[in-house]
Amino acid sequence: MRNVHVDYPDADLDFQRASLMARDAACDSEMLDPTIISWHRSSDQDMSPTFEGGNPNTWWEKYGEGNGGRLEVSVGDEYQFVLMDARGFETMGPLPLRNLTDAAGTEYLCLTPMLDDTNQPRRDACSPLDDWAADQY
Repeated sequence: MRNVHVDYPDADLDFQRASLMARDAACDSEMLDPTIISWHRSSDQDMSPTFEGGNPNTWWEKYGEGNGGRLEVSVGDEYQFVLMDARGFETMGPLPLRNLTDAAGTEYLCLTPMLDDTNQPRRDACSPLDDWAADQY
């Protein structure tokens, strides 16, 4: 994996600015569609993705490299990012999913092609939201 450092001496660096600077650095390193796979913030050891028991100093980097990351960009002394070039991946377009709520207030995740014109949740098209079904709002 290649490494790039972007200097940022000011103390007002936030995640949004750092991630944009990392993407710009990736474009300068010939990535056409840079996508952040993982990141780490040094001051509070925050990282994504998180893993219970994972070492915050190394987990984010191992995850990023193991999942297609080809470039590590450090921004100042605070943020580190692992990026990949997503230009070769197919896009899915919009997912055919929608959240609906019935008259009793129960929320559902529904397949929109299976709904009728009433847009009411139906057993054959919808699943109640729980810990496994994601909210699509």
